[in-house]
Amino acid sequence: MSEVRSVYLHAPFCAHHCFYCDYAVEEGGSEIAPRWAEAVATEWNLLRVEGLARLARRLDTVYLGGGTPSLLGTEGVEAVAELLEIDRAEGGTEWTVEANPEDVTEELLTRWLELGVNRISLGVQSFQDPPLRWLGRLHDGERARKAVRAAMGAGFGSVSLDLLFGLPDSVDRDWEKDLLEVAASGVHHVTLYGLEAEPRTPLGQKVESGAVVLPTDDDAVRPYLQASSLLGDAGYEHYEVSSLAVRGHASRHTLAYWSGRPYLGLGPGAHSFLPPLRRWNLRDWNAYSTMVRSAQLPLAGDEVPDTEGRVLEQVWCALRTRQGFPLRALPPAGEALVERWSRAGWAVLEGASLRLTPEGWLDLDRRALELAELVSA
Repeated sequence: MSEVRSVYLHAPFCAHHCFYCDYAVEEGGSEIAPRWAEAVATEWNLLRVEGLARLARRLDTVYLGGGTPSLLGTEGVEAVAELLEIDRAEGGTEWTVEANPEDVTEELLTRWLELGVNRISLGVQSFQDPPLRWLGRLHDGERARKAVRAAMGAGFGSVSLDLLFGLPDSVDRDWEKDLLEVAASGVHHVTLYGLEAEPRTPLGQKVESGAVVLPTDDDAVRPYLQASSLLGDAGYEHYEVSSLAVRGHASRHTLAYWSGRPYLGLGPGAHSFLPPLRRWNLRDWNAYSTMVRSAQLPLAGDEVPDTEGRVLEQVWCALRTRQGFPLRALPPAGEALVERWSRAGWAVLEGASLRLTPEGWLDLDRRALELAELVSA
């Protein structure tokens, strides 16, 4: 039985399904909160009966994501507090809830703080109106600024925001201006996402037809590297492929995913790792809720990686973070690889580790595969 110290809960509801989003989301709001709370509680009871996982007496991280958890109002967070037993959130637990700027109110933030939430992640994407309109977001730049100011002033231990890059050149967006505004806002954490045209989305169809032209691969990497450089100069450490933080504010939940420690996912599409087993839930809300109502675990699939797969996974996870890959685990043949990667600017030696630079992270999968083949040889 795996002892779990990190729990992710997925609330797959949005007021509006953005045309670039490939997540399985349902349009709805606070009226769905009771049904969602009942469903995830039922899933957890089924998991307890199964006996593969148990929650640690003190949880290290709790993350309520989506979708748009803030659409559930205070009721969604209250349900999590009850389900996981709120005393678990005492003694240093990092408890994150995602919110969109248009949902942020003083009353909501106050109640979340009372319930033990100490970290908030805001889906800002940009502070400029033209890209927000093109993306179909429900907030404008000023609403994003107000939400950030409210969160910063409410007393959360950490405030994070998301930024989306890689928009078409035809969109009037000044990326550097967004980065400077982030730095000036004082937020503790930034998560970077590159816009992708997933085939099942309206954006994917527009790209396929030629109606929308996204930046080339070479052009798409420039804003990523610019963000790493500019925010680095402003005091943010690029500690993980997609994440930058002021010292002391790296997301412990994010790092738990790449550490090899067990974690539990509840809700539609949520993933769990109960070593050596990885498994994931049905994405569709209706299919998920139907399964749990019939007292069945809502599983979509599972796997136990073979030896080669486990080595690749361990290497990939290590290279994904600033912690890097331990030099002691490198075979003698790895010296040539280290020299080549360092000369190309893809990696640096830091202490007893080999870690990728932002330039190296641009091709993380290839780097990980190359190193894993050496380790497995």
